Amino acid sequence: MALEDAAKQMDMAFTREDLKGPSYELTFGGATSFLRRKYTKDLTGVDIAVTGVPFDQAVTNRPGTRLGPRAIREASALQAPDAPYGWDFDVLSEFVIADYGDLAFDYGHVSQFPAALTAHIKTILDAGAASVVLGGDHYISFPILKAYAEKYGPISLLQFDAHTDTWADDDMDRIDHGTMFYKAVKSGIVDPSTSVQVGIRTTNEDTMGVNIIDAREVHEKGPQATVAKIKEILGDRPCYLTFDIDALDPAFAPGTGTPVWGGLTSAQTSIMLRDLAGINIMGGDVVEVSPPFDTTGATAIAGAHVATEILSLLGHRMRTA
Repeated sequence: MALEDAAKQMDMAFTREDLKGPSYELTFGGATSFLRRKYTKDLTGVDIAVTGVPFDQAVTNRPGTRLGPRAIREASALQAPDAPYGWDFDVLSEFVIADYGDLAFDYGHVSQFPAALTAHIKTILDAGAASVVLGGDHYISFPILKAYAEKYGPISLLQFDAHTDTWADDDMDRIDHGTMFYKAVKSGIVDPSTSVQVGIRTTNEDTMGVNIIDAREVHEKGPQATVAKIKEILGDRPCYLTFDIDALDPAFAPGTGTPVWGGLTSAQTSIMLRDLAGINIMGGDVVEVSPPFDTTGATAIAGAHVATEILSLLGHRMRTA
């Protein structure tokens, strides 16, 4: 496909036949799947499935992250249809990437949600694909990690966030966006010794043994030193990358459920995500984009770029495996 195709092609999220390559469409029109990938429930031959989880049951103060997947998809249409900038390959052309649509669940039976999400991700993994998940409040990472741990064993967690989300909570049935990684460590699905949380800037006395690189350290030592430390901690273990959009300072992402000042900049984040190439990433998510609190759309734009970088990190791992 070439630029002139934009004059005659539209709604490629439904009409395209090839699941590889760019999609040149009018940025202001057409069906807004993630990066104009084709919507399909057929995972045959798919390398990476992008899926949305429109869930926000427990975000502090600011609800609205259930609208995050829709906003991120729309924002992704603003990105250039060319290869993601800064990479030496084009993940969109080399790998089969599909938009698997959103998780279906009964919002009236919240207690059934975690199992539904775990089964949803397990379907993707069983088909041989990796998942990139658009959230949704941060709790969603816990049911997702269950599916990944079932396949890979205890997994390393790479978390970008303002909060550790390891506040004590021994009721495994509680659905809470601030305690799910406490539960993930306690239940043995995350290995804390080879996990790292980046951008932290809220007090929590018990980090469950997870390594912390707080926001001040990132600012003082810089992105390159931060990446070197992350890679040393992760080693070559299978890892899952979760990116809470409030890892960014509110100046760059005001539309989040839990904004905290002093956060990462979008420039720092773009450098770190690209320099993380080589980590043994199995999947990832971007969560807590809350569009009602950002009329500019900047937060959704940031979320779309983060998801694109996760795609490229996965592609880099796949092509060098």
